[in-house]
Amino acid sequence: MASSALTLSTPTAYFAPPRSEASVASSLFKSLKPPPFWPWQSQKKVKMGPLSVSPMGFGTWAWGNQLLWGYRESMDTDLQRVFNLAVENGVNLFDTADSYGTGRLNGQSEKLLGKFIKDLQGKEQGKDEIVIATKFAAYPWRLTPGQFVDACKASMERLQIEQIGIGQLHWSTANYAPLQEVALWDGLVAMYEKGLVRAVGVSNYGPKQLVKVHEYLTARGVPLRSAQVQFSLLSMGEDQFEIKKICDSLGIRVIAYSPLGLGMLTGKYAPSKLPQGPRSFLFRQILPGLKPLLSSLEDIAQRRRKTIPQVAINWCICKGAIPIPGVKTVEQAEENLGALGWRLSASELLQLENAAEESPKKMIQNIFQTR
Repeated sequence: MASSALTLSTPTAYFAPPRSEASVASSLFKSLKPPPFWPWQSQKKVKMGPLSVSPMGFGTWAWGNQLLWGYRESMDTDLQRVFNLAVENGVNLFDTADSYGTGRLNGQSEKLLGKFIKDLQGKEQGKDEIVIATKFAAYPWRLTPGQFVDACKASMERLQIEQIGIGQLHWSTANYAPLQEVALWDGLVAMYEKGLVRAVGVSNYGPKQLVKVHEYLTARGVPLRSAQVQFSLLSMGEDQFEIKKICDSLGIRVIAYSPLGLGMLTGKYAPSKLPQGPRSFLFRQILPGLKPLLSSLEDIAQRRRKTIPQVAINWCICKGAIPIPGVKTVEQAEENLGALGWRLSASELLQLENAAEESPKKMIQNIFQTR
């Protein structure tokens, strides 16, 4: 989620002029519109059951969140540019949730996505290929399968679509309301059988509960297609890798949220330069111990002529996950796109993972993730 501009992932990397013409070409390039597609667009999409999705999606948690991400409605025009840029460059997976948005803006993320899809001009094929993955909150008042189906229908109205790509249970209630969870699983079954969603997924499920929900849904004839979990170089604990191993064995795709550790893996922040808002408390605890990891990210980024966020996101892709970095600006979107179309080497992956192990502080896991 860095704000620095995309470096060497733009067309200049493909037709760099001789040094003597550099100044002329620089002026010319500024006046050119980027091409309608990038080289990675032609690469094979990732299969998720009946769906074909880009190797990286975009997360929209910030779209409507004033408390943590400083959202303002004046940002909507820029967010639409972000969305259009993503679609033009082959990104077709957008993750959201019915709880994204604070206060009166609850559901704002879904509403914005619905508007942006509707407003796509002359891109009917692009519209058809867009996959919306939304999450339904396990609110305490959602106690029956029917109520969960109603939540799905409400999301469809906000998104202005006739069918959701991936309908996901946002978190497990196994730790505090196990009977409610079974009703919510039945709700996933019902929305799938009614054709409201093309695929079913879960979020924030630990290894044991993931196996249970997979077995339950399979017995009902509903394939579990995705498991969304916090997964990054800051979140590579034992549980996370066990989840990945289980998913690989069961044919479930891992969707990695917070692949940049809420911004800590962007190289943008330091103990003396913290973000505003609640994130600053977490950053103050973790950033001082990240020097080994950030140094390795910077070292590889310089060698690869990439940026630190691009390397961190590419690590997730190389581990077989589908990262969904959050985006608020065109600059962030352009930079994130530079994580596609190349792969870290085995030695570079090992270097990063060793550096991550050397960092004394790790990302705090979501309190809703079960065992």
